[in-house]
Amino acid sequence: MRRLCRTHDLILIASIMALAVPALADADFVYSDAATQSCLDDGKGLECVGHSAEKCMEDTEGGYSTYGMGGCMSLEADFWDSKLNSAYQSLMAQAKEFDAMAAEDGFTVLSQADTLRDMQRTWISFRDSRCAYEYSLWGGGTGGGPASIACFTQMTAEQTLYLQSGGLGN
Repeated sequence: MRRLCRTHDLILIASIMALAVPALADADFVYSDAATQSCLDDGKGLECVGHSAEKCMEDTEGGYSTYGMGGCMSLEADFWDSKLNSAYQSLMAQAKEFDAMAAEDGFTVLSQADTLRDMQRTWISFRDSRCAYEYSLWGGGTGGGPASIACFTQMTAEQTLYLQSGGLGN
């Protein structure tokens, strides 16, 4: 699943960035995940989205240019994508364990692992389509790249927190 998720993510981000932002070099940005992680450690959940990107924009020369915003936000998107993949793998392991125990006990129940996988695949498609639509709203303008990356980051953060909660909401 990680490969599937990562491949779709990279295709979307690369397509958007190619249209709006020059090729990115991580070395050009003063970025750390610390601001977002610290906020998460304080239990603030979705309020934390964008903290590290904002700090990066402040600390990077030209950070508030389209190039800078896109680069900093892409780096935070990577942070959330990594957390999403970790949360998914953890929840999938729990789902497979549940499915095995249910089968062992002779229960016929809907497979948690299968439905989790299907839900995540459908969610990825929805996220990618929604963020492509966000980009389209800019009519080819340079703000489309940062807007779509912000969409990607927000939606990925929401899904991450959902999966971390065990799928029971926040």
